[in-house]
Amino acid sequence: MAHVYADTPFAPLGIAVLTVSDTRGFDRDGSGDLLSERLSEAGHALVERRIVPDDIYRIRAVVSKWVVREDIQVILVNGGTGFTTRDTTPEALTPLFDRSVDGYGELFRQLSFESIGTSTVQSRAVGGVANRTLIFAMPGSPKACATAWDGILESQLDARTRPCNFVAMVMPEQQACGSRALPKVPVHGQGARV
Repeated sequence: MAHVYADTPFAPLGIAVLTVSDTRGFDRDGSGDLLSERLSEAGHALVERRIVPDDIYRIRAVVSKWVVREDIQVILVNGGTGFTTRDTTPEALTPLFDRSVDGYGELFRQLSFESIGTSTVQSRAVGGVANRTLIFAMPGSPKACATAWDGILESQLDARTRPCNFVAMVMPEQQACGSRALPKVPVHGQGARV
């Protein structure tokens, strides 16, 4: 279980929010609003927020521009993760990943199962790293965004979370994960007490 260490300083991250929708504007973007509010309440900076249609190339174009910016360490994408023909967010993002964060999608579906049951298998939430920028995609409903932020992202984007968090990956000057920074514990036969 993760723990928050008060003696480790909080490190605010620059976060961009992208809503993928053919129908929503900023006046009806409850998911983008929720993510923007939650990240700001946590102490991070909302660097940019956009809405793009469900189009693989438009999604990829925005995210590609963001991953080369030094002021953006995290990109949160909501919408387009289902199975309709217009849901192309995973296809837009995964070619950009240098590495996938497989556990993100797995954990999202596990948490989502508690509220929506087996319908969670229709979520293609994905995460990855591109050019030292974290990218997390989630379904476009406010409830799904709350599940992703509250259940996973808030703690993983907090440098105080131990034994591990993602902050040191995107901000190298931060302390590495606690499990890597702790002294070795002797094993039996090498000075350990039995």
